[in-house]
Amino acid sequence: MPAWEDYKSTAKERGALAFELYLVETTVIGTGEALQATLPAHLAYQRELESQGKLFLAGPTSDDTGELMQGNGMIIYRASSLAEADALAKGDPMHKENVRSYKLRKWLVNEGSPNFATRLSSQSVIIS
Repeated sequence: MPAWEDYKSTAKERGALAFELYLVETTVIGTGEALQATLPAHLAYQRELESQGKLFLAGPTSDDTGELMQGNGMIIYRASSLAEADALAKGDPMHKENVRSYKLRKWLVNEGSPNFATRLSSQSVIIS
């Protein structure tokens, strides 16, 4: 496997975006009651990071069938380093209170075509 920075350079050379973000997979380890009790503080923390421009995307993930909500999720941070992203993840009340554990990885965005439409009068954004 190539070194991360070598791969990133190669991706840029071939014309890829090579936009580095930080991906957190967060997994429930506490009770459902603890999850619900911590949710308001977690959401407030996410809103604060969003206002600082550090939260790129976040939200829950389903179980393997796609039918059930388990309380797990994915968070994508904008950060200057893996250490900064780790500090952001550690600061999440879900992780501080040991309601969820997390795995942190770098994510190099190279391809795709997300579409965003804004509706100013309704203060909404449509992502497709």
